[in-house]
Amino acid sequence: MSGTASASRASLRARLEHDAESAAVTLPGLLIAAQRVAANINLGSHGRRRPGTGESFWQFRMYGSDDSPGAIDWRQSAKTDLMYIREREWAAAQTAVLWSDMSRSMHYRSSRNLPTKAERAAVMLLATGMLLVEGGERIVRLAPNGSRIRAASSGRLALMQAMDGRVGELAEPPGDAQPHFSAELPRHAAAVLFGDFLQPLETVHALLKPLADHGLTVHMVQILDPAEETLPFSGRIRFEGLEGEGNETVDRAEDVRGEYLERLARHRRGLKAMTTSFGWTFTLHHTDQSPEASLVGLHRMIAEGRR
Repeated sequence: MSGTASASRASLRARLEHDAESAAVTLPGLLIAAQRVAANINLGSHGRRRPGTGESFWQFRMYGSDDSPGAIDWRQSAKTDLMYIREREWAAAQTAVLWSDMSRSMHYRSSRNLPTKAERAAVMLLATGMLLVEGGERIVRLAPNGSRIRAASSGRLALMQAMDGRVGELAEPPGDAQPHFSAELPRHAAAVLFGDFLQPLETVHALLKPLADHGLTVHMVQILDPAEETLPFSGRIRFEGLEGEGNETVDRAEDVRGEYLERLARHRRGLKAMTTSFGWTFTLHHTDQSPEASLVGLHRMIAEGRR
């Protein structure tokens, strides 16, 4: 890596860390301790509430390349050709999965005075991670393609890993492939997804369905540039698709504003209906707003989802 590229990466990392800490410092920590005590009492009385002898407090997940071999449950693994990790159910329940979209459309901004959607998503993801770790939760950060990067981790190390990974992803050219969420995620965890979610509704549904099937509670945060919300342009405008949609030139942008706003509103209603049908939450955030207000509401919904 050249000296210039290294300096640029370091500068980006410092800016993201500062912005994320500024967003997180004004918010209350998650009240995880009391909830965990209640969860442990409940588990002590009722176990997993699933069939199985001698496994009341445990659940199993497939072994990943980033797991320690010492964590393998050989007795469970001997029943199949696969290797399994054993962990307590409450630990999985206090794990949060974090993901943000890094596709080409997320690198849009209508003004140099605004962050790109990808940059704002990175700040909000890291601030959310800071709050969760402060509350004692473990976090699993997913790569832009939806794959799990490493096993759940906690503390400052988890934040540093998330920071380094996010900076590296922002420095890379945006990808074109649609993400795919695997079945290796911890069941019954919370998941926070940051993106613009402007794909066709059927595409978004196909993306999210595996998370619903796996029992995750998802909090969707749609991040849009203010220009995407209002289409403030006038006159002859050439619109360029950022993800292979092609280009289109209109003679009077103001003439198509009404139709555009209706389509955007219809799309958002579809997203809200989708998340509601899964029992999830939906948050809208604009990049010309500070992230604090959205994170306050998000923090509250994550805490309520733990009860």
